[in-house]
Amino acid sequence: MNKADIILKSNHIFTGTSKEVIEGIVAVKDNKISYVGDASCLDELVDEYTKIYNYGDQIIIPGFQDAHVHGLMSALILDKKVLPIGGFSEQECVDAIGDFADRFGEDEWIVTSGWYLPIWENKVLPTKDSLDAVYPDRPVAMMSGDGHTLWLNSRGLEKLGITEDSIPPVGGKYGKDEQGHLTGILFETAGLSASSNILQSDEKSLFGAYKKFQEHLVQNGVTSICDLSMMAMEGMDQLKDDIYQKLLDENLLKARVNMFPTITKNLERPLKMREKYKGTMLKFGGTKQFFDGVSSTHTAYLSEPYSNAYFKGDNGRTTIDPKDMEDLIMSAVENDMSIRIHTIGDGAIHLALDSFEKAEKQYGRKPNLRHTLEHLENIQKEDIKRLADLHVIASMQPGHCLIDPAGIEKDLGLERSKLMWAFRDMIDSNVTLAFGTDSPIIDTIPLLTIYYAVTRENVQGEPEGGWEPHQKISVEEALIAHTYGSACAAGRGNELGTLEKGKLADITVIDRDIVNLPPKELLNAKICFTMTNGKVVHKAE
Repeated sequence: MNKADIILKSNHIFTGTSKEVIEGIVAVKDNKISYVGDASCLDELVDEYTKIYNYGDQIIIPGFQDAHVHGLMSALILDKKVLPIGGFSEQECVDAIGDFADRFGEDEWIVTSGWYLPIWENKVLPTKDSLDAVYPDRPVAMMSGDGHTLWLNSRGLEKLGITEDSIPPVGGKYGKDEQGHLTGILFETAGLSASSNILQSDEKSLFGAYKKFQEHLVQNGVTSICDLSMMAMEGMDQLKDDIYQKLLDENLLKARVNMFPTITKNLERPLKMREKYKGTMLKFGGTKQFFDGVSSTHTAYLSEPYSNAYFKGDNGRTTIDPKDMEDLIMSAVENDMSIRIHTIGDGAIHLALDSFEKAEKQYGRKPNLRHTLEHLENIQKEDIKRLADLHVIASMQPGHCLIDPAGIEKDLGLERSKLMWAFRDMIDSNVTLAFGTDSPIIDTIPLLTIYYAVTRENVQGEPEGGWEPHQKISVEEALIAHTYGSACAAGRGNELGTLEKGKLADITVIDRDIVNLPPKELLNAKICFTMTNGKVVHKAE
């Protein structure tokens, strides 16, 4: 038997191949797992060079994988280049900028993220006027908490060259008042494309920010992420593959990165990235596109109108024509690329599944492709079975369902809320769940993600007993979704996501057996060890 480089020993090992917890060891040779099982063969695996870590009653699990991350914004917020804010009114959010503005020159962007209309006392969209009153001569950009709406002041609009005659990109909208004057609010692709311009930064600054984000990931037990394009347009996907490559070249890429650029009719960038990024640490994963918006601004596409409709027939809309989306899905499948589609509303989900069904009839099932739908916040009961039948992965973010449950119920009503973030129904129907955070919308802290999925309560324990508690799942099920399920979403379930002989050695150790303790213990649990590709990348003191 080959001698191991590293052996991890514990009374609690969760391999992810079942819901069982075993006692034993995990052996690593080079960058792969060479043995998982009881400790009876320990002596055969050890020589004078073997490093042994004994974790006693602490639990060993496969490395966490975050299936949905936006690397650029996550890194900039962590590096304090973008200010996270809160507030329950327009003025509170303006006031939250405070001294942060002093860090930048007069013509430099002041950028924040986090204002969220559904929790405001007065649920009326803000305007540039409140920003102009404080910042008349400096460009300010305020990104909403869900990332789909941008709030600008007059100087910001001017700096971007947006006038009342400007035409927004397809799928976007420039907010205007009754007189046709710009309000400073940019919706969907209009805001996303503007954000892409605003967030440009020098390479040295970005390199430092991304390096910090990598450290943040492994400190929280994350060994792999899917970095998904934030844009719906060609050439503006916000994926900084050059920064990732530099990190890799300097041996500073501590968590694997699977990249998903925007897919449009022109496949030039995805094809180039697929050819260039084939490694195990930095890899092209597939493509990404938007199909609708978000429920909070009634831009998610529903099959029936919103319960608190703004006008007759208010059921949102698709960001691109359904036939165009079908063509993109066909193009992805024809070119052997997985595709991931932002679908929050049940109407968008249904149309996307129709297109996947058509693609399968035309091209047959391609087992090497793992298509996913992203978010799936509201779904029709019959479409849950279709997800399973079509082998489409449900990539979901449990933290989203606790942001504003009361707002969700107002938007969709109590009956449709029963199928919001339907984890239990999906698992019972054999749908593959992939968990993530949508960082920076929710921080990349997997233990919290597991907590949200298991309790459906926020960290204050509200609502007591959980929101829509019939959709709760077990800790074991949530762990599988945040490890193996997310590896499948990256197209890498054959090499990542479980502790099995021959798989790449991505391993996380948590300071207590979260499987057999009350779910509240997830709030107190800590990551004490992270290994990526056979290397120890984090070890708590």
